[in-house]
Amino acid sequence: QGQLVQSGGGLVQPGGSLRLSCTASGMIFSVYPASWYRQAPGKQRELVTRMASDGSTYYVGPVKGRFTISRDNAKNTVDLQMNSLKAEDTAVYYCYVNGAWGQGAQVTVSS
Repeated sequence: QGQLVQSGGGLVQPGGSLRLSCTASGMIFSVYPASWYRQAPGKQRELVTRMASDGSTYYVGPVKGRFTISRDNAKNTVDLQMNSLKAEDTAVYYCYVNGAWGQGAQVTVSS
């Protein structure tokens, strides 16, 4: 299953940007899809974006055009670049690969 360690997150004003990173270990990272989920207060965890091993991507509607997922298979990392952030993007963000979850990172969008 392996392990995932996240970095990034924090407080940003509406319209700002943040980048999240996730580093995998103990797995053959390159063969698995890599995903980012988020969980807002009082809500269920939801998929935000996914990148398959072939590089194809999927984004949920609310983040299309604002968020970008990328991966570096040589470094076993998957990143999430978040631009034009909105208050409704406030949540704890988790990376997910091969049954393993990152520890989560708080993203707060507020003026």
